[in-house]
Amino acid sequence: MDDDPSVRRSTCRLIGSLGHSAEAFGSAEEFLASGRLTTTACLILDVRMPGMDGLELRRLLADRRLAIPTVFITAHAGDEEERQAMRGAIAFLRKPVDKPTLVRVLESVLPRSATCGGKRDGH
Repeated sequence: MDDDPSVRRSTCRLIGSLGHSAEAFGSAEEFLASGRLTTTACLILDVRMPGMDGLELRRLLADRRLAIPTVFITAHAGDEEERQAMRGAIAFLRKPVDKPTLVRVLESVLPRSATCGGKRDGH
């Protein structure tokens, strides 16, 4: 989930090129209402998002005992936010993220044909 539509589209294309399906959502709240909580193989979240931020979503999922592997990708996060994110995330990447790094992280957690959730922007 990222507030930049071009980042969402390019991330979905990258995941698709790896043989996985990706679904994007407009907000954390939309993801929570999607019915995809138990079928999502991983989440790619920005720390700072409109509405519920990525850290809040990660805590909510943990409270619900939903262990979805999470990758944080952000341009605007301090050290404390990184520490909070890494309490349950598999990676914390700072923008701009190079493609090989993101590919390596995703391939370490995604089974073949898995769905990775993010923000929906109509694409």
